[in-house]
Amino acid sequence: MQLEWYGQSAFRLRDGATTVFIDPFDDVSAFADRGIRWDYPPITGVSADLLLVTHEHRDHNGVGAVGGDPAVVRSTAGTHESPIGEVIGIASEHDDVAGTQRGHNTLYAFSLGGTRVAHLGDLGQSALRQEQLDALGRIDLLLVPVGAGPTIGAEQAYAIVDQVHARIVVPHHYRTKRIDFLDPLDDFGSLFTRVHEAATPVVELDDLPAGDAPLLVVPAAP
Repeated sequence: MQLEWYGQSAFRLRDGATTVFIDPFDDVSAFADRGIRWDYPPITGVSADLLLVTHEHRDHNGVGAVGGDPAVVRSTAGTHESPIGEVIGIASEHDDVAGTQRGHNTLYAFSLGGTRVAHLGDLGQSALRQEQLDALGRIDLLLVPVGAGPTIGAEQAYAIVDQVHARIVVPHHYRTKRIDFLDPLDDFGSLFTRVHEAATPVVELDDLPAGDAPLLVVPAAP
């Protein structure tokens, strides 16, 4: 399976001819009015069979950036049928005060190419509740926010990694050369004994080294 990071929380996952895209961004020009630097390249030339949106913030819900005729599951908890099979959407919060500041966030879990994937969107809770962990179930590939600010930070994210027991962990929603807000990856990365830093935003997951400890995979910023 191939993973490509487009920046922030936007990922394309491809297995053979099947593509899933999660949390695309489109027009974020309004960020400049708030003094936020955003230099990630626009998402272009991408199509998908399934498009997932974890919540309705403009750096996550740019559905117009993804072409084709994808089935769309948009910030909705529940059990959803899709072109890749069952997708589980799990209700969560974008903050640690029951969603009263930043609203709700949807965690998604699904299988692609025999790999069980979870994308945690902009999770802001101080910890996952047991019911949420139970709904996620066994996860092979965990996509988790780590940049603090409006989401969880390094220690909270690593606690979830420890609870979920994912083999492969891919961080998102952190400071890079393209943006000037959120925390950098350093604190989260220092918690892992096994780290793979990719030379490009594209990672062939089947080529990653095996091992007992979780592997932190860091795609290059686009």
